[in-house]
Amino acid sequence: MRDAYHEELDSIGESLVEMARLVGSAIGRATTAMLDADLKLAESVIAADQKVDDLQHDLEARAIALLARQQPVATDLRIVVTSLRMSADLERAGDLAQHVAKLARLRFPESPVPRDLAATILEMGQLAQRLMAKAAEVIITKDVDLALQLEQDDDAIDMLHRTLFQHLMDDRWKHGIETAVDVTLLGRYYERFADHAVSVAKRVVYLVTGEHADEIAPTTPVAPVDTESPA
Repeated sequence: MRDAYHEELDSIGESLVEMARLVGSAIGRATTAMLDADLKLAESVIAADQKVDDLQHDLEARAIALLARQQPVATDLRIVVTSLRMSADLERAGDLAQHVAKLARLRFPESPVPRDLAATILEMGQLAQRLMAKAAEVIITKDVDLALQLEQDDDAIDMLHRTLFQHLMDDRWKHGIETAVDVTLLGRYYERFADHAVSVAKRVVYLVTGEHADEIAPTTPVAPVDTESPA
C-alpha cells in the first residue's frame, strides 16, 4: 500500500512536468500566432488550454484524496501541498499564454504588435518559453541551484518589459492608443508568465530544503538564460 502511495506522489510530479511543458509550448506558439497573424495557430493555443485546466483539476483531486486517505506528514505533506500551489501557478501561466493568443485572434488579420517592436516581443516570448522549460527541469531534477538561477534569468524579461514602456512613453510613438494598450497588455502577460515560472522554481526549493528561496544563495555561478529560438 505504501508503494502505491509513493507511486501516486510520483504521478503528481509527472503531471506538474506535463503542465509546465504544455504552457511553455503554449506561450511560444501564441507568440508566433500573434507576430504572424496566424488565426489557426491562435485558435489551437486557446483550445489547448483546456488540457492544462483538466490536468490541474485531476492533480487537485488526487492530492486531496492523498491527504484524506494517507494523512501525510513531514516531507510527504510538503510535497502534496507544494504541488497544489505549483499547479495553480502553471494553470495561471497557461491562462496568460491563452490571453496572448486571444489578442492575436482579436486583431486578426493584423498583428497587434508594431513592426518596430516585433523583435522585443519575440525575445520576450522566447525567454518566457525558456524560463518555463527550466522550471520543468527543476521539477524533474529537484536542482536547487538551477531553481535559484531562474530569478536572475527573469531579470532579462523585466528589462525588456521596461523597454516596451520606454517606447510607449516616447514622444515619437505613432501607433495610436489601441496599439499602445495592446503592447501594454502583452508586456504584462509575458512578465507575469515569467513570474509564475520563477514561483514554481521557488516552490521546488522549499519542497527540497524546507526553506524559502529568498533565504538561500546559489552555490554555483548563475548562467544567463539562452535567448536563441526554441527548437
